[in-house]
Amino acid sequence: MSLIDGILVTLLNTVACLTLPKLLAILSAKSQNSVKLSSAATSEVSNSEIPSFS
Repeated sequence: MSLIDGILVTLLNTVACLTLPKLLAILSAKSQNSVKLSSAATSEVSNSEIPSFS
């Protein structure tokens, strides 16, 4: 492997190591938001069954 190939592989590895954790964080945040939204929807349904004391 020549020097230019080594530099290219190093640069690609650097870019991958910097971007993949950010992508994983974004994807996990989206999945956690969808779970929160679905639990909020079920809690709204259960709150509507509580009688009013006014």
